[in-house]
Amino acid sequence: MTREDDRELYKRAQQAWDAEDWPVAGELWERLARRYPDLPAAESWWYNAALAYKFLRNWAKAYELGREAAARSTPGSEDPAFWNLGIAATIVEDWATARQAWSGYGLDIPDGEGEIEADFGVTPIRLSGGGEVVWARRLCPTRARVLNVPTPGSGRRFGEVVVHDGAPNGERAVDGRTYPVFDELLLFRASELPTTTVEVAAATPEDVRALAALFDEHGYAAEPASGVRALCACCSEGTVHQDRDHQVAGGQRVHLAAPVDRIAGLMDAWCASAPQRRTWTGVIEG
Repeated sequence: MTREDDRELYKRAQQAWDAEDWPVAGELWERLARRYPDLPAAESWWYNAALAYKFLRNWAKAYELGREAAARSTPGSEDPAFWNLGIAATIVEDWATARQAWSGYGLDIPDGEGEIEADFGVTPIRLSGGGEVVWARRLCPTRARVLNVPTPGSGRRFGEVVVHDGAPNGERAVDGRTYPVFDELLLFRASELPTTTVEVAAATPEDVRALAALFDEHGYAAEPASGVRALCACCSEGTVHQDRDHQVAGGQRVHLAAPVDRIAGLMDAWCASAPQRRTWTGVIEG
């Protein structure tokens, strides 16, 4: 860069970046990168531009510029340019590019074509909106299926597939093992199962576990409200210790993920198995 306007352009791009003014930063870094695409410094400019548009949730631009950034990165080096491209390519459903990006980062991806459907283990996900943290099973490096029943009003449902970020934002410790918490980026695939709530009385924690097991047998889910802990943002983004078995006895609300017309039959079956210990009352629409 020898011209005065180029130096000024670089200065303004850096200032916008430092100020987290992502629309301006993305536009200026892209302008520099396109003006001098073959300079060694252009590698970071493409990356910065793509990242700025990722922050803006402009996935078409993040994908377009991410391809340029990844093309200038070294495969197998865990370069974040590949990870960001993997996210953007997943969202626009360019599965061939997503697979190439994950492999370029250095991950082992199952062979095949199209949508990646694998088991990358479970992880906690912080849902967008209210910030509720749920457990989910990762289908690929950036998509996960929700395993809990999110609380009514959260805007999310059991079984939905969400896209999550790659940078951890907090931890959950369970049975001596620590799991990183990832923030949701967007809803990828909705669930058809509505969330409703019932009032139950259970004599023992085992009765509550039996309720959860019954719904699970049918491909649904039951989540005691007693297992939900309200945390401030600061605490949620730190390390939180959780008990794997948090069911408690007594009267309580239970959130259910199931067709409304199946709930009464399942709840009655649960009560019939131990009528002296279990009761339930009407459905509260979620």
